[in-house]
Amino acid sequence: MGAGYPAPQRSSGPGSGAVSGEAAVRVVAVWCPDWPAVAAATAADLPATTPVAVVAANRVVACTAPARAAGVRRGSRRREAQGRCPELHVTQDDPDRDAYLFEPVVAAIDAAAPGVEVLRPGLVVLAARGVVRWFGSEEVAAERLVDEVASVGVECQVGIADELSAAVLAARRAALVPRGMSREFLAQLPISELSVEPALASADRAELVDLLRRLGIRTIGAFAELSPADVMSRFGADATLAHRCARGLPERPPSARPVPPDLAVDHRCDPPVDRVDTAAFVGRALAEQLHVRLAAVGAACTRLLVRARTGNGEESVRTWRVAEPLTPEGTADRVRWQLDGWLTGRSADRPTSGITSVLLEPVEVVTAGALQPGLWGDVGAGDDRARRALVRVQGLLGGDAVRVGALDGGRGPLERIVFVPVGEKPLPGRDPDAPWPGRLPPPAPPMVFHVPPPVALDDDVGDAVIVTERGLLSGRPTWLRWGSRRWSVSGWAGPWPVDEYWWDPDTTRTVARLQVLLDGARALLIVGGTDGWRVEGVYD
Repeated sequence: MGAGYPAPQRSSGPGSGAVSGEAAVRVVAVWCPDWPAVAAATAADLPATTPVAVVAANRVVACTAPARAAGVRRGSRRREAQGRCPELHVTQDDPDRDAYLFEPVVAAIDAAAPGVEVLRPGLVVLAARGVVRWFGSEEVAAERLVDEVASVGVECQVGIADELSAAVLAARRAALVPRGMSREFLAQLPISELSVEPALASADRAELVDLLRRLGIRTIGAFAELSPADVMSRFGADATLAHRCARGLPERPPSARPVPPDLAVDHRCDPPVDRVDTAAFVGRALAEQLHVRLAAVGAACTRLLVRARTGNGEESVRTWRVAEPLTPEGTADRVRWQLDGWLTGRSADRPTSGITSVLLEPVEVVTAGALQPGLWGDVGAGDDRARRALVRVQGLLGGDAVRVGALDGGRGPLERIVFVPVGEKPLPGRDPDAPWPGRLPPPAPPMVFHVPPPVALDDDVGDAVIVTERGLLSGRPTWLRWGSRRWSVSGWAGPWPVDEYWWDPDTTRTVARLQVLLDGARALLIVGGTDGWRVEGVYD
């Protein structure tokens, strides 16, 4: 580990800009490579030799080593990846799956070295002082942590450095950076490394890196040589944080805002909670309470402690660290991930009784300047009020009583809607970005009937208009009858025939969709099959 790098030193060299070896707070980072893809393979019970890729927005966001060996790369289009590796197992990005499957890994690390902070599923950090004192040296501590993670069937790499960002980048190279040498270690890395880890960078960091590269700055060391004042005035706040990282300094200065008192929120569960959906509902309610208190003092949380306790005295304690301030949804997600992993994890780690209390406590806060109302009004305030109202109704009626629509895969507008409880991440059951031959072209009708009402479509002589076996209309649509009313058809588009489930004789279905314009005023989407025409949607 750390091959080819200088042996650890006990004090910083002159001119390094780092604090002395005694004062430096060393950080250990444990990184599980390709975790989203590893979690997807674990969930599908696939062997380690199977190439796996995780896609989001039709592009690969993570893949396993066998997939990379076949030519699959992050950022590749789904079809390109499948063309390079026909046996590739493709699955959708699922942060919930990544989080609850990562809980056994966190538990294994926490058992050997308490005080773990989760940056994201697949990456944790902890203070080096305690674990190094326990195991005797940094080298031995790194080896033991690797062994502990391997005991749950997962591979990992460990990095140690003076600062969190340097330790994370060191973990990606399995390196132990000597004391006071973080800046020298980072200087040799390409500038793209500043945006490679989403847990340390904002969403706009990739644009900054692209700009720096076009300006001729190719390495982190070259970026570190720039004046901090020039970086701040030219590139903005996020560039300042990246520049501190490049110089081997903490991303957030030590003068971070003290945590105001009485911000922690807790909930006593009566009766005790032993179901994931109920625990997630409790987490959402606590997240709302916490952010109301934070907003009252003008603060935002960047490190959050979540503590859950059972009736038998068992505890699950995790500290979550984020690059940008948590939102109520982000807080609720982390509570759900932690409790889901605890309640459904390995049998040896599961609690023996229900959860009786859940506590959320901000560990580190910053001034919520970015969260204040804008110059032209409180943009987004209406959405926040609507969300809070829905959560209150959900508290009265139950976790599954209030649902919102999310996009799913399918051909018709009704098939492309899936309803999920408020606060839950909308995960499609079918890939919305798949080709879906016969899918209705945009725009989709804004109003869709859950139970499509029947209508009759006739030609100019009163004969019923149907779709022939060749996928064409049997006549020119002239009249549409809906109940007791009849409208003239002034125009139409289609039909779009669809043969569904043709491989299953019991469920096969042949339908066709047609857009019709009534009297030049209102447009309908109708679908025709063996039972005639029905109205599927109405256009404005």
